[in-house]
Amino acid sequence: MTDRAIRVVVQQAAPVLFQAEATVKKVESLFETDIGPRRPDLVLFPEAFVPAYPRGLSFGAVVGSRSRAGRELWLRYWNNAVDVPGPSTERFGALARTFRTHLAIGVIERQGHVRGGTLYCTVLLFNQDGTLVGRHRKIKPTGTERIIWGEGDASTLDVVETRIGKIGTLICWENYMPEARLHLYRQGVELYLAPTADSRDAWQATMRHIACEGRCFVLGCNQYVTKTMYPDDLPCRDELSLQPDVLCRGGSVIVSPMGEILAGPIYDAEGCLFAELDPDDLIRSRLDFDVVGHYARPDLFGN
Repeated sequence: MTDRAIRVVVQQAAPVLFQAEATVKKVESLFETDIGPRRPDLVLFPEAFVPAYPRGLSFGAVVGSRSRAGRELWLRYWNNAVDVPGPSTERFGALARTFRTHLAIGVIERQGHVRGGTLYCTVLLFNQDGTLVGRHRKIKPTGTERIIWGEGDASTLDVVETRIGKIGTLICWENYMPEARLHLYRQGVELYLAPTADSRDAWQATMRHIACEGRCFVLGCNQYVTKTMYPDDLPCRDELSLQPDVLCRGGSVIVSPMGEILAGPIYDAEGCLFAELDPDDLIRSRLDFDVVGHYARPDLFGN
């Protein structure tokens, strides 16, 4: 862990929906205009940022049948997914290297056959020299997400030790899985990343609870997305007619190990949250509580 303040950025934004190339260009532009001048040590982008979190769309799937339009939407989604490694990851690595920062970004990862294959909701972590050092695939997609994303496994749940501290990631409602959180705590997570698609007020309570429980810094990052951002020619776009104009209002936030809000939450706009984190706060916070230390009581609860 570094002995100086850790400068972190949480970037609340919308992708150029269902357009991977344009979204990667937007990431590059945000680094040039908003992120880079802050000289961050760590930057976090939302869940499924490239190419989209397909909120409000069913992919034409109901119990017992699928539609032609839904399959066309799936084709658009698949064609804009990210290969790991691949051209998009090379550009993300170049950003991390150029700006000397750690970069965590949510992507839809395409893995499998040249034509076809499984998609995963993944968060990629690059270190300051541009090397891909972490890849976490969502282990349990929620609800109808399971139609379009496969399930990850325990091999991607490792906390990554970096120059600025131990970084761990859980995606969206994985953060409601106590055993998954405990797995990160046991690895000594210090910078806990929680990219999400959840913009409910209750999510703020979740972020603050995790910070207090894990005695770690928590960075929550969401998108701000409106219905007008969806491409006009998108298959199944008519399904959005029943959705509100603002599909996701955001709620990105940065929380201290004592559960205090350091920046945000930000709603109803794109925006860049910034905070300087004092690493010693991790130690200070554990005077009276350490979830895997003196408060663990393994004699009562086992391993």
